[in-house]
Amino acid sequence: MRVLVIEDDRVTLDFIVQGLTESGHVADGADNGKDGLFRALEELYDVIIVDRMLPGLDGLSLIQTLRAEGKTIPILILSALGEVDHRVEGLRKGGDDYLVKPFAFSELLARVEVLGRRRESESPESTLNVGDLKLDLLARLVTRAGRPITLQPREFRLLEHLMRHPGQVVTRTMLLEKVWDYHFDPQTNVIDVHVSRLRSKIDKGFEYPLIHTVRGVGYVLRVPEEASA
Repeated sequence: MRVLVIEDDRVTLDFIVQGLTESGHVADGADNGKDGLFRALEELYDVIIVDRMLPGLDGLSLIQTLRAEGKTIPILILSALGEVDHRVEGLRKGGDDYLVKPFAFSELLARVEVLGRRRESESPESTLNVGDLKLDLLARLVTRAGRPITLQPREFRLLEHLMRHPGQVVTRTMLLEKVWDYHFDPQTNVIDVHVSRLRSKIDKGFEYPLIHTVRGVGYVLRVPEEASA
């Protein structure tokens, strides 16, 4: 998953970002409300963690602005304010979950991952589209530029995950968790082998490539700027 952490305490911010990264997720940080709101509006995230008390723009106002803009991304509120009334207010303002400081990172991680899974399961799309690539989730069919592409079940799941996160770097660890459903040595080349096979089917013989390697990190599915212009 890709997570945005908006927290003004630098020690806490770095702690959360490092923990999420070590857990196999991609985490970005912002230390004030205005920068956090800008990133949340301009970039794609699976979950946002928001401290309630922020300089520039407080956390609840930030959440209300995102909801007013039609952003349905799951949001976890962090706060030292732990009274029932405070938690209720945060949820009513648009938060999806509320975690009181101080917190155990293991609990924060579990809450973030639950929010991420919930969002995926609630996804209403029956088809996914990136450029001229189309994946039909109901018929289990893939076409590019109208040309049918035959994929093995694992290749289909791999492509589906990439297409659900267009323009986002997906790490090898994330693919192991989401496509293979279990953890094993992230240094294994099983991911690279499957991506290579998928790339030969998705990109070979077409006008431009869609699957790109981010060296040392993972892969990203995106349409080149010149092709989308």
